[in-house]
Parts: sequence; structure tokens; C-alpha cells
Amino acid sequence: MMKIRQICTDDNSQLAKIIRDVLAEYGANRPGFAWQDPELDALSQVYVGDGRRYWVAELQGRVVGGVGIAPFDCHWPATCELQKMYLSRDCRGQGIGQTLLETALGYARQQGYRHCYLETFGPMLAARGLYEASGFESLPAPWGDSGHTACDCWMMKAL
Repeated sequence: MMKIRQICTDDNSQLAKIIRDVLAEYGANRPGFAWQDPELDALSQVYVGDGRRYWVAELQGRVVGGVGIAPFDCHWPATCELQKMYLSRDCRGQGIGQTLLETALGYARQQGYRHCYLETFGPMLAARGLYEASGFESLPAPWGDSGHTACDCWMMKAL
């Protein structure tokens, strides 16, 4: 049984491990990626406040991934960023990522965002496929400074 819920403090260490494991799997465990984000071990504290949320996916009571939405300051008004969407390897291909993405985009629309921006890494082909199937379009360059300078794929979706 899958459950999507907002993050709580008890989820921080599990989620940080999932994110680091996935980044290592794709060779992104180096500077320029979320690997070194200072907030990675305290996501429940980061996603508090207006226009920002983080959800975790539980499968049979175990946290298996998550996704966040937060305001993104760029040249497009009312833009949010899809952040830190990661799933454990053994849970991919089961519709969990799609459900997380739909949850995040639904929240973004409710908050009045008009665009959702994301950054990813070329070798993460399955993630890119999910984003494209959900209506995200590739961009020629980043829209702003997320701090993730090693990402090489930028996408947006009009909401």
C-alpha cells in the first residue's frame, strides 16, 4: 500500500540517504549536485512556509522517496521549482514517481504558480521521461541560479 504525505522530522535521515544513494547511482555524488546541499539532512525544516512543501512516499510503511516544491526566483513571474525528487531504486516503475509529481504540481497550481521549473542530469533518463510525459519541455539554458551547477538538463511546465 502506497501513501503520500507531508514530510516530518523523523523522515529526514531516511530521505537524505535515499537522495545520496540515487545521486551516487548516477555519478552525481560530487560538487554541483544536491549531494552537497547543506539542507539535505533537515528537509522537514526547509519546506515550511508559504509556497513550499515536501512530500514523502511510503510503501508498506517504509519511506521510499519524495519531492518538493518551492518558490524559484527567475525571469518568469510566479515560478516554482520542483526540487529533490528521488525514489529508491527498488521502487521505480510502480507509479510512485508519477503520484509524487502529480501531488507537487497540484499544490503548485493551488498556490498560484504559473510555471514549474526543474533541473536534472542527463543520465537520469527515466526521470526525464517522466517529466516529458507530464508536459515538461526542455530549455536551452537554466532560468536562474539554483546552485546546482553540474545539472545539464533544464525543463519547465506551464501550469
